Amino acid sequence: MAALAASAFYLLLSGAEVATQRSFFMTAVVLIAVMVDRRAITFRTLAVAALIVLTIAPEALVHPSFQMSFAATLGLVALVQLGMPRLFAQPDHSATAQVALWGGREITMLLLASLVAGLATTPYAAFHFHRVTPYGVLANLAAMPVVSALVMPAGLLGLVAMPFGFDGVFWAIMGVGIDWMIVVTQWVAALPGAVGRVPAFGIGPLIAASIGIILLGLLRTPLRYTGAAVVLVAAVWAARVPQPDILISADGRNVGVRGQDGKLHLMRAAKGTLTGTLTGTSTGASRDGFLVREWLAADADARKPADASLTEGVSCDESGCVTQGAGGGFVALALRPEALADDCERAALVVTARQSPAACGASVIDAERLRRQGAMALRRSGSGFTIDAVKPRGVDRPWSPAIAGEGDAETTIIAPRRAAPRAVDATPSEADLQAEE
Repeated sequence: MAALAASAFYLLLSGAEVATQRSFFMTAVVLIAVMVDRRAITFRTLAVAALIVLTIAPEALVHPSFQMSFAATLGLVALVQLGMPRLFAQPDHSATAQVALWGGREITMLLLASLVAGLATTPYAAFHFHRVTPYGVLANLAAMPVVSALVMPAGLLGLVAMPFGFDGVFWAIMGVGIDWMIVVTQWVAALPGAVGRVPAFGIGPLIAASIGIILLGLLRTPLRYTGAAVVLVAAVWAARVPQPDILISADGRNVGVRGQDGKLHLMRAAKGTLTGTLTGTSTGASRDGFLVREWLAADADARKPADASLTEGVSCDESGCVTQGAGGGFVALALRPEALADDCERAALVVTARQSPAACGASVIDAERLRRQGAMALRRSGSGFTIDAVKPRGVDRPWSPAIAGEGDAETTIIAPRRAAPRAVDATPSEADLQAEE
């Protein structure tokens, strides 16, 4: 009961985030099970904690903290069910052997727990943050003993001593442990291949990976190993998801175009009005730096927003920008009305935050479409593009109602009709000439 009260106090002290709620509810269920003499660490414990969290905050289901914390705990409970308690068994040997085995047992437990939790959370880290950390086990092995033996005890003693004014020494001890954690983090992050970048993939592979993890954790028969096969299929599926050819921001001021080198190239409007000067050769000072970082991360691209290579092959003037896409056609970002006529006549796709002309020979993403569908990603499909928008057409959501008169199609194909440059000096390719015919 004292432990339950202390856990509740820590929950309030920490701000009651989703991961802390999960920890508290699981701890509470375990402690209550101990008090009524029932088995504590079971999948039912995890299920009860999940139901409580989702009852309080249903939206937590799609948050990375909920997914990663429950996936890690599922893996740990499965590890306990599969035989970790045998590591606690006291060997029938001498006292010296028992001491030696105790150290090895603790290290083995920490290694297994870190490995299982890390593997269980990998799909969610890849989906939400587009990266994996292969050395996570090494970092946990070096940092967790210090956290358990120094940081947390010193923090608790500091809280107890705070009303009496004797807490300073405990915070200093806690600081030593935190400094060690920082050193470990920096050391591991500096290792070759410490961060593996993963291109963005849809929820399909994530759901498949989740099913595989659940099968591995819950089943008791050899059928559980079908979960590993499902996880492998999810990994292959995620790796084969085609990356967008064109990315367009919700305000139409930033356009990423995949060039013939396979990398994104950026066309960007300057900070301020649409008639302002362009930042076609300098990306570091833009207010959209966060957007560019997210685009690059989702593309598994290690470049920074200020990297000059992002604007290679992009030609800009005061009226707009133009660059050549991977398929040979040209994509234009029109910033002024006078640029639209030229772009409509020669580009394959025109993006503008203004109203498009009534007659335009190119496919157009204009202000009206951006208002209705928000930011979007375009993938090549045959002779046109498939649009994946933040607000898909015909999809009615409580927070994003469908617009009256919209069709039911979730994607829209737009066919480019022009493939000649407006402001880039380049010889049209054979594909360009065929498209022009």
